Amino acid sequence: MKPKKTIRPEHKKQHAKNTIRSIKRHWQLYLIVALPLVYLIVFKYMPIIGSQIAFRDYNFKGGIWHSPFVGLKYFKMFFQSPQFWRLMGNTLGLSVYGIVLGVFPPIILAIALNYVRVRWFGKTVQMVTYMPYFISTVLIVGILSQMLSLTGPVNHLIENLGGQAIHFMGEPKLFKTLYVFSDVWQKTGYNAVIYISALAAVDQELHEAATVDGANIWQRIRYIDIPSIMPTAVILLIMSCGHILTIGYEKVLLLQNDLNMATSDIISTYVYRIGLSGMQYSYSTAIGIFQSVVSLILLLVVNKIADKVADTSLI
Repeated sequence: MKPKKTIRPEHKKQHAKNTIRSIKRHWQLYLIVALPLVYLIVFKYMPIIGSQIAFRDYNFKGGIWHSPFVGLKYFKMFFQSPQFWRLMGNTLGLSVYGIVLGVFPPIILAIALNYVRVRWFGKTVQMVTYMPYFISTVLIVGILSQMLSLTGPVNHLIENLGGQAIHFMGEPKLFKTLYVFSDVWQKTGYNAVIYISALAAVDQELHEAATVDGANIWQRIRYIDIPSIMPTAVILLIMSCGHILTIGYEKVLLLQNDLNMATSDIISTYVYRIGLSGMQYSYSTAIGIFQSVVSLILLLVVNKIADKVADTSLI
């Protein structure tokens, strides 16, 4: 057993001086690191203190620290509520549908752009497919509402072809499809940039050697490009699975109405409704903690499976 090394006081002082000197010399870099660190502490870690109201019967008079402690009361209330299984089914269905449908379009677009030889055409396609990502959610929903309304161009086309107008926005069974397809349209170009970057890192000598050996373009895609971007695809899939229960409520809430409520009501919109509108802060916080815990467990499980199957993981 090796003896422990003792650090002399003068060495500690010298180390501290060197650290201070390094900070002064490279203060710009430390400032760049400090800004996101402060953001994380203020907006991500400090609010965790307030999460204790999930275990308290929160009221304004008692505040966070002096409201009565009720344990797991609100968690049990959510699990036993008649809305629990409906909300879970809608949330999981919408998330899984979006993940499955959203995996392949960015990969296909990235590979196609990678083989475009006309530079201006490739840049134009990339810009056109990338731009929808910067359109606001409100505008996206407005476009959908106008296009798919009973008097909109889509229903006019259906009627001109001899069909009957469809109330797309009020049909419960069409809600998931409208949400997911509009999401894929909006994010495909942005997600494709990640795969384009991965394809740019592929050694061109592999393609040259494959071409010399007589491989056509489809064989090069299958045996060179797809294996090269597979680790990236697995990482993105793992991260997507970590957000299965935490779908943002904004777009769903804007597309939601009384007619499609049966399939559009998810956990996030339910939390918004009972938390902000109903002022049931303890109950909504308990549901939020439940979402976070389940998301963390799913992330760890999928990450472990990916590590075993594809030898790729986040850690």
